[in-house]
Amino acid sequence: MKLLWTTMVVLIILLQVRLWVGEGSFAQVWALEQSIAEQRAENAELATRNERLYAEVRNLRGERGAVEERARMNLGLIREDETFFLVVEN
Repeated sequence: MKLLWTTMVVLIILLQVRLWVGEGSFAQVWALEQSIAEQRAENAELATRNERLYAEVRNLRGERGAVEERARMNLGLIREDETFFLVVEN
């Protein structure tokens, strides 16, 4: 009977060690969940950036004045609160 109790105590101790330390432990699972959360946040940020870039590319491809507006904005010829209008004379 004493051997059975000793075996059970050793088994419980080993299972507790495996639960808290090592492969598949709570610490490892928690670290993986943190990494997943960071990746999801980064992916959401990159998806938002990609949508903005895609909208800008659509705008540059579709409008004749968008390219000139962009160039003037980059050169500092248009301020933040100004609106650019391209007047095309026929």
